Amino acid sequence: MKTRNVFKTRVLGIAALAVVSFASPNGASAHCDTLDGPVIQDAGKAIKAKDITPVLKWVQPNDEKAVQSAFQHVLAAEQQNVEAAEHEFFETLVKVHRAGEGAPFTGLKPAGEVEPAVAEADKALAGGSADALVKLVTADVESGIRKRFEHAAATFKFKDVSVARGREFVEAYVAFTHYVERLHQDALQDVGHGEQGGHDAPATEVDHSRH
Repeated sequence: MKTRNVFKTRVLGIAALAVVSFASPNGASAHCDTLDGPVIQDAGKAIKAKDITPVLKWVQPNDEKAVQSAFQHVLAAEQQNVEAAEHEFFETLVKVHRAGEGAPFTGLKPAGEVEPAVAEADKALAGGSADALVKLVTADVESGIRKRFEHAAATFKFKDVSVARGREFVEAYVAFTHYVERLHQDALQDVGHGEQGGHDAPATEVDHSRH
């Protein structure tokens, strides 16, 4: 229990440093670089057990050496230098992991910046059921479709009244159709990791030239 509390205290301290040193307007778009994400959680387990095995799955074979070196610095660090060594280890691990997925590294993000759907996905895996996740995402998707449809439908009625009203419809139409097309394309993708350049990659871009 004492070891767990010490690690938790250190993570909170590193979180404060991350806010100051690595703040980013797009912080919520990432997951593996947050202090409460699965990569750092496994890093904490590795430190507690003094066994790097739990984190090696997050990096490519050719990158293991750099991560192992940073991990050894943690184990060898004197008490007053442990927090700095842990921060270096976390940073190295996440940077190497993201590079292996073709994603940029902009610094560690504080805990609590994970998107709700991603947080719910982690809960689903831990709990063994996707029911709550499906309910959350389905409700948001339905709301997103209905809002865009209602706007497009309202402008559709007056699309031929004038050029200005017609352009208003076109804007709403493009937003509506592109939204549902992105959703549908993502839904039809085959199951697999890193299909679009990593688990932090954005949704598939739609060819706007068609509209």
